[in-house]
Amino acid sequence: MTNKLRIGTRDSQLAVWQATHVQQLLHARGIASELVYIKSEGDLNTITPLYEMGVEGIFTKALDIALLSNTIDLAVHSMKDVPVILARGLKQAAVLERASHIDILVYKEDASFMDVDQPATIASCSVRRVAQWLHRFPRHQMVSLRGNVNTRLKKLEEHHWNGAIFAAAGLERINLRPANSIDLDWMLPAPAQGAIMIVCRENDQDTFQCAQPLNHSETAICTRIEREFLKTLHGGCSTPVSALAVIERDELNFKGNIASHDGSRIQEIEERRPLDLIGSVGHDMAVKLLNMEQPWIRKLLKKNSL
Repeated sequence: MTNKLRIGTRDSQLAVWQATHVQQLLHARGIASELVYIKSEGDLNTITPLYEMGVEGIFTKALDIALLSNTIDLAVHSMKDVPVILARGLKQAAVLERASHIDILVYKEDASFMDVDQPATIASCSVRRVAQWLHRFPRHQMVSLRGNVNTRLKKLEEHHWNGAIFAAAGLERINLRPANSIDLDWMLPAPAQGAIMIVCRENDQDTFQCAQPLNHSETAICTRIEREFLKTLHGGCSTPVSALAVIERDELNFKGNIASHDGSRIQEIEERRPLDLIGSVGHDMAVKLLNMEQPWIRKLLKKNSL
């Protein structure tokens, strides 16, 4: 390990905020660090929808390469962007306490189109958000929206859309959440949404020990379960899979779902377990969902794995 830990980050405002937050937490523990800015493939191509690019870890791959080539010592990611199987030679060093897990709608003028049966145009690049939105509002039209949060807000302002869907945590962390926004409490989030993951090299025990005190055990448990659910379903950025695990007192409440891309079908699953009996609840719920007599689910997963 060098005298200063080299923290790898994408150069968007949100990514830099997240990396700076980690830097400040390390500084509070007497650990010096510096930020290293790296462009990801997802940042370079902001036109093609993510599901069409067909690349797992499109926002993390460049940082993985930088870690493995010893250009940086640790990488900071929005955890929902991290593939469920890390690149060989890397390991999870810490998961920070989760912020809001919810999605929000930023709307133009007013949101009356959500209360009445009328057409509307909503922007999102997430197949999960699109599927859940269309399941609730089948008359609405969805359009693709790529770019960092600043770019997406600007595009929403410039286009004649009724609204766009964002992760609350992303906008709130950099104080960009508009007043004209609504919490989508009914929309189940992406696995690990709202959490930040720190990754380091497997053989770099010094860096791992520096990051470990930043680990929030409750968030680490919940996000592990959510990602187990996604992993067992072999879901990726092209599969509309959602999951949320929440610890309430001495119990864990898990909710998950999978939807068809057009939102016409959705299968939900829920389980409550005492904390001492959590086991592999994410895996178990995925298997239970797969064992339901829903041929469309297996067809969807098979198609998306090709």
